[in-house]
Parts: sequence; C-alpha cells; structure tokens
Amino acid sequence: MSSDDLERRYRRLLAVYPWEHRRAYEDEMLAVLVAGTRPGQRRPAPGDVLNLVGAGLRARLRVGARGFTESAWADAAAVTGLLVGLVLLALSAKSLLDQLIRNPGLPPGFGPGSTDLVDWLRVAGWAIVCTAALAGWRWLAAGPAWAGVIGWGVLVAPHASDNLTYVVDTMPQFALAVVAAAALTVPTPRHRLLALLGVRRLVTLLLAPAAAVALLEVNRVTRPGFDPDGGVSYQVFYGLEASSELVLWLYIAGLAAVALAMLVALVTLAPGVRRRIVVMLLPVAALALVIDSALAGWATSTMHMGHTIPLVPAQWAMLILVPPVTFLAGTLLVRRREETLHMVAIGRAADRERPAGQ
Repeated sequence: MSSDDLERRYRRLLAVYPWEHRRAYEDEMLAVLVAGTRPGQRRPAPGDVLNLVGAGLRARLRVGARGFTESAWADAAAVTGLLVGLVLLALSAKSLLDQLIRNPGLPPGFGPGSTDLVDWLRVAGWAIVCTAALAGWRWLAAGPAWAGVIGWGVLVAPHASDNLTYVVDTMPQFALAVVAAAALTVPTPRHRLLALLGVRRLVTLLLAPAAAVALLEVNRVTRPGFDPDGGVSYQVFYGLEASSELVLWLYIAGLAAVALAMLVALVTLAPGVRRRIVVMLLPVAALALVIDSALAGWATSTMHMGHTIPLVPAQWAMLILVPPVTFLAGTLLVRRREETLHMVAIGRAADRERPAGQ
C-alpha cells in the first residue's frame, strides 16, 4: 500500500474534527501523523484512531456548545417561547370552554363538565407566560412555564399505572411545555422579540390561535343536536361536525387559513432563525408521530381490552429518546447546512476576487 493510501485513511479520520479545525490544522496534523508511521505501515495505528476520534468528538462538542450561544438561537428561542406559549394558552382555553359550554350533541341530562382550579390555573399561567414574554420579562415568563412542566409530572405522570392512555395522549402537550420553558429560559435582550416580529407578525401570532379556538367552539355549539332515533344527518371530519358538507368545508377552510397565516408569519423571518424554530419544534412533532403511528396498535388494543396494557421497554424508550434525538439531529443538520452555505460563500468571494483570465 502506498503512502498516499495511508494518508487518505488518516484524512478520513480527521473528518471527525469540525471543519473550522480542519481548515486551520489538517495539513499540519496530517504531516505529523504520516511522519510518525513505521516503514511499510498500511493502516493508522489503533492508538492514533482512538486519539483522533476522541479528540475530534470533543472538539465537535465544544463547537456545538458555542453554536448555541449564537444570536440566531437566542432569537429563535424568543419566538418559539411565545409561539408555543400562545398555542398552549389556546389549548387550555379550549379545554376550559369545552367544560363550561354544553355540547348540544350530548343526550338530554348531560350538562357541561365541571371545572376545577387546575383548569383555571392552566389558562391563567399560560396567559402570564405570553404576557411576560411580550414584555421582555424572561424569568417571569419562564417561571410559570416550568411550573406547568412540573405540574404535569405531579398531576399526570402518577396516573401511568391506572390511566396510561391519558398520560401518553398528553405527552405532546408536556413536550410543548418543556420547549416553551426551555426557550424562554434562553437569555435575550428585553425587547428583542418585538423587534424580531414586528407589528404584522405579532398581531398574526396573537390572533391566529384565538381564531382557531373560536372556530372550534362555534363548530362545537352549532353541531347537530342529539337525536335518539338517529335521524339527524351530519358530516364529520376529524372532530368537526356540521349539518352539511358545505358548512364543514367552511370550517376546514377557516382553520387552514389560520394555520397558513401563522406559517407565513414564521416563514418570513430570517432563514437562520426560521431553521432553528423548526429544530425546536421538531421533537414535539416527532413525539406526536410516534404516539399516532408506532403506538396506534397499543392504543387500539387498550381500548378494546377494557384495561390498561403496559408499555414494553422499547415503547418507553421511543417516547423518551425520540424528542432529544430529533433535536440533536436537527441541530446537526442546521449546522451542516450553514457550514455548506458558508463554504459556498467563501468560494464565490474568492472567485470574485480572482483577476480576470486566471
């Protein structure tokens, strides 16, 4: 085997290091490694492999930790904290209204559900979170958010033995609360959020969740009444009910318009901020996907059996590991994407500086 082959293998090992490190030191490190080889050596020594891989991973961790101090992460955290807080406020308000307003589709004698202090505290808590986030009071916003996370652990998690289905179903909301609390804990300048969003985006993000709750509640109170003979005809689509297909499509169009307005408000942010918002929200989406797909059979079996079926260790592992792994993978993809864009920009700048004809 030629020295070129050995050098190529060492170069592959050096790929473990971040590109900034390789750009500055790769040639020097490669020369030292090749100079220290024995005559006729065909492969990198095991000690060299361990040292290079270990040092490269440590260097990547240091670079990754520094990456989270970039202003784009702080900006994305500020927007994500407010966005998730508004979503959780809307979900809490919807749950409270469902208990306060009677569903006409229920049989006679079934009135509205009874509310308790926790229902009101959830609405008040997330309202405080959103207000404090808008005012730039970071710790006042993060405090109730972390209280919501702890509250889920105190009030919901203990029911895993007797009502596991409910615990699993509420895990996406718990994950949202964790995302909101963590995002609001990230240090940002006090009025940075308002400067990032501007008036139009801010109004859109404030009104869109409220509009979605209003549409869902209007649909709920105007749905066809209970008919013991089953003579009432109505259309159903994922929990939406209407007396005609046209009315049902109007509700769907309204909710789609709300979602589109929020999406446009986020898409028009700076690319670096936008990418990081997606990374912060991906763990929740991944967890919801796992529950909806990988655990669908378990949920169906539990419902048909009439008693709780315990989750196996592999299922618990999915629920626990999927969110952090998704976040780390998203972080690495964003970093790789931005490294590529940076290298392309350097190449284009070099091309522009090169004299014509060379």
